[in-house]
Amino acid sequence: MKSYEALILIDPDADEERQDEIVGRVREIVLSGGGTWDALDPWGRRKLAFAITKKTEAHHWMVHFTCPTPALAEVDRVLRITDGVLRHMSVIRRPARPSKKKSAAAS
Repeated sequence: MKSYEALILIDPDADEERQDEIVGRVREIVLSGGGTWDALDPWGRRKLAFAITKKTEAHHWMVHFTCPTPALAEVDRVLRITDGVLRHMSVIRRPARPSKKKSAAAS
């Protein structure tokens, strides 16, 4: 199984209950598909770089999860057809590489 992170942009007019419902549905799909729910990071309401369906702001949610490919396909399918989701994108989460800092003595 691979680790993924997904950014979900939800309609700014959606109340908190609706947002929790959308994110809860994603979690349900991941867990029922045999995956794990690693983290949920609500970024809050933010301005968009460009208007999406005449909306200039959206509620941003970053979710981290691990799941098999069929579960990811189902997450993408459900988010695509869910009312209130403006955009979403799921990508593979790569482990962080340690930074290579040059020391002053090495110069």
